[in-house]
Amino acid sequence: MEKLPKIGLPIIIGVLALIVILAKSAVTIDSGHAGVLYETLGDGVDPEKPALGPGFHVVAPWNRVIDYETRQQEVPEKMAVLSSNGLDIKLDASVLYEPDLANLGRLHNQKGVDYLNRVLQPAVRSAARSVVGRYTPEQLYSSKRDAIQEEIFEETKKIVGPQFIILKDILIRDVTLPPTIKEAIERKLKQEQESLEYEFRLVTAEKEAQKVRIEAQGKADANRILSASLTDKILQDKGIEATIKLSESPNSKVIVIGSGDSGMPIILGNQ
Repeated sequence: MEKLPKIGLPIIIGVLALIVILAKSAVTIDSGHAGVLYETLGDGVDPEKPALGPGFHVVAPWNRVIDYETRQQEVPEKMAVLSSNGLDIKLDASVLYEPDLANLGRLHNQKGVDYLNRVLQPAVRSAARSVVGRYTPEQLYSSKRDAIQEEIFEETKKIVGPQFIILKDILIRDVTLPPTIKEAIERKLKQEQESLEYEFRLVTAEKEAQKVRIEAQGKADANRILSASLTDKILQDKGIEATIKLSESPNSKVIVIGSGDSGMPIILGNQ
């Protein structure tokens, strides 16, 4: 009985040590995350080994796992840049990105977990300065915003792609110009809109006038053709037909034959 405490103590110590080892060895990775295995007794992170996926993993207790979020992430970015004529422009953008899962070990070795501040944000700012510097404030404010957004995305993608970062999109939420420049642009745009409306009214009025001229010309041509076709013989025949119809009327009348200037009968009578 006296030997039991002496035997039990090593057993307890062994069990505790085993629990500690298991706790150090067990690693659980959440959904949307991946783990980079750092081998303390080896060469650190082996870039050729695939990252540990979501779920339960057992690793050597002297190694450690560095967690990376692999889902699409968003970082807001506010930038002060210069336009082509040297005016201060402020951009409010959202950058959508995710790490390259297939090269997560290389990303960790070369850039580390702080790759957002070391690589992505400087690349976005550099691309924004380069692109915005090609445009005037008026273009930034109105017609070229979509094109500028696309150019910043493409230039940033060229920088971060070889550095194991997948750039999903860059969205320009707002472009802020100096107040005086913004007011001047808005006045100019309003004047251009009013000018376009005035030109539209002029074109519409000209089309209406042209329509009236065409209709009047058509009527004049019809009357001219009709007048040319009414010879004296036709008029006399028409007059005779009318005289015959009047003579057949029950109303009393007096018909004087051949008394008109044209030799047509003159009809006298009361209704």
